Amino acid sequence: MILGIGLDVVSVDRLRRWQKIPGLFNRFFNAEELKAALPRGEAGVLSLAARFAAKEALGKALGGGIRGFALKEIAVMNDPYGKPYMVLSGNAEKAFKASGASRIFVSLTHEHDNALAMVIIER
Repeated sequence: MILGIGLDVVSVDRLRRWQKIPGLFNRFFNAEELKAALPRGEAGVLSLAARFAAKEALGKALGGGIRGFALKEIAVMNDPYGKPYMVLSGNAEKAFKASGASRIFVSLTHEHDNALAMVIIER
C-alpha cells in the first residue's frame, strides 16, 4: 500500500554555488555520498543535486517535510547496477518508522540545469 509520493527538482547551479562554500556539502550529504560523488567532478555535482532532490522528495512523501532530522541522515546510494536506494539513520529513520512505512522506492534523473527525484514509500 502506498503511503506517500514525493517529487522534487533542484537547480544544478545551486549545488555548483554550494561547492564553493567550504563545509556546506557536509551539512547536507553524508561521507559515503561525498566519497562517491566528489571525485567525479561535474558529473558528481549532478549526482549530488539529484540526491538532494531525493532527500527533499522523501520529506514530501512522509508528509511532514524534513523537520526533525538532518538531510545527511538520508544517504542516497547506488547498487552495483546503478539503481538508487536510500539508507536512513538517526531521526530520519525514526520518522520513517513512525510513519508506518516499510519500503522506499527512489528514482533520480539529471540533465544540464536540473536534477529531479521521485520517492514512493509504502507499507
